[in-house]
Amino acid sequence: MEDKLQYLRDLAQNWKPARDLNSLRDTMVFATGNPHTQLMLIGEAPGYYEEVQREPFVGRAGEKLNQILKAMGLSRDMVYISNIVKFRPALPNQRTNNRAPTPEEIEACLPIIMHEIQVIQPKMIIALGGTAAVGLLGEQGSVSSMRGRYHPSYLLRSDNPREKRKVWEDMLAVMERMGMPVSEKQRGYFLPRE
Repeated sequence: MEDKLQYLRDLAQNWKPARDLNSLRDTMVFATGNPHTQLMLIGEAPGYYEEVQREPFVGRAGEKLNQILKAMGLSRDMVYISNIVKFRPALPNQRTNNRAPTPEEIEACLPIIMHEIQVIQPKMIIALGGTAAVGLLGEQGSVSSMRGRYHPSYLLRSDNPREKRKVWEDMLAVMERMGMPVSEKQRGYFLPRE
């Protein structure tokens, strides 16, 4: 498995369909975590902090993801985390600002993540955000219309306990489908206080 992933990493670095677009930056961010896991998390593309650290889901959204995983009884090294697009989408005069990948960028990069999924063979995949869900599933719509497909940064913008509970209910469903133990304490996270 490690050899196959190294082959994909090397292939992604010079993936002609993505490079020919001339709309992605040069620093590749491949994946992190345990390739022998049953749970794979897939985002859209690296941002500024991911590009600097060459690891997906770091920075504030990564911290939120770490908190969600911890609440599930997991850690980053127990799951496999990747992105559909392996390079940060470029902008003119770009510094720390980011943009979502275009449909063309996603389409150009989709074969790499699909091969990655074949190698990992997870029992469950969590699409982190609407762009990732659209890319993986070919569905259109907003994150809210595709209920259950949130990006950790969504929780940074929403302090509403109801929204946090929706995300947590999705994580409980993942845990149940994977046969993970779920405590009463975990079932009670983000419920309204009486």
